[in-house]
Amino acid sequence: MKKDSFEYNINEIDIIIEKLDNGELSLDESIKEYEKAMKLLKKSSDLLNKAEGKIIKVTSEKDEINLEVDENV
Repeated sequence: MKKDSFEYNINEIDIIIEKLDNGELSLDESIKEYEKAMKLLKKSSDLLNKAEGKIIKVTSEKDEINLEVDENV
């Protein structure tokens, strides 16, 4: 899995959630892990927004299918 990919970020967030759920971290460690998870969530959101801008829009009108690509992203 490529580091900084959406999938990598989600996997890291899952690991952090498990650590937090265990209740074995100190308060300081919990806060650090929470901050890390929030940064990963922001990166993931940015990746999704970027991907959304690249999606090919397919619209069907009558029997035609028109493809539209947003080249500005």
